[in-house]
Amino acid sequence: MLDRMSDQTPKPSRHHIWRISLRTLSKSWDDSIFSESAQAGFWSALSLPPLLLGMLGSLAYVAPLFGQDTLPAIEKTIISTAHSFFSPSVVNEIIEPTIRDITANARGEVVSLGFLISLWAGSSAISSYVDAVVEAHDQTPLRHPVRQRFFALFLYVVMLVFVVATAPVAVVGPRKVSERIPASLANILHYGYYPALIVGLTLGVIILYRVALPVPLPTHRLVIGAVLATAVFLIATLGLRFYLTWITSTGYTYGALSTPIAFLLFAFFGGFAIMIGAELNAAIQEEWPAPATHAHRLRTWLRARTAAITGAAD
Repeated sequence: MLDRMSDQTPKPSRHHIWRISLRTLSKSWDDSIFSESAQAGFWSALSLPPLLLGMLGSLAYVAPLFGQDTLPAIEKTIISTAHSFFSPSVVNEIIEPTIRDITANARGEVVSLGFLISLWAGSSAISSYVDAVVEAHDQTPLRHPVRQRFFALFLYVVMLVFVVATAPVAVVGPRKVSERIPASLANILHYGYYPALIVGLTLGVIILYRVALPVPLPTHRLVIGAVLATAVFLIATLGLRFYLTWITSTGYTYGALSTPIAFLLFAFFGGFAIMIGAELNAAIQEEWPAPATHAHRLRTWLRARTAAITGAAD
């Protein structure tokens, strides 16, 4: 009875919220959130071409199974989604030309050594995010750096397989459905695009927080940080879009460097959002420690049983 009561999280008060907020800011500063975000942003920018090469190169084989127009539709969807987050200059001068160039030779690149190298390079962004989440929860000593780098590569490959398997269905499915339903319902499906995009982004952050940690927290304890990360990223990108539009209208630009700098700023805010959400989850964990997950309890029990059997055999 006492154990059950101790597992229950007390109702948060204004004092708890204030203390958790201060602790989140303190941990963020101690973990050098700005330098970590800059590192994540740099690797995200550097990983974009190999990431697109891996995804579009694989889709070049899978997408035609769903129709000859599926791959162009996926390209159009990726570019349209990029317009939802990034400024027009970033999309038109960096993302869209990269997608067009990669798609032109995608099938040949998949069977080349460059594709294998792109898997390692493309996973660098995932690795930086995993490092940031693990550091925020003070679990860095629990996983060897080399093992963590290969773990990030594994996550990247899993993500790549998932995207290749679901992207054709995600693009073709709504289009087929909208052709067979009344116009009023089709409008609802159209207006539900952005809410679905936000929910999908939040779920992706939750999954990252869940799988990145050597000793993961229960999934429901990661929702608050994921919501904060999504909100920070959306607000930051929206503010950055307005700022870039304003600064361009004034005539003060960085010339040829303006678009790469803008893309790096978007990537920086992505890393910042991921890390601030992880820091909030870590601060909540310090305030109200969560019980171990069922998977962690099972692993602990199996290790104990294995040690007992080995000791008895000796």
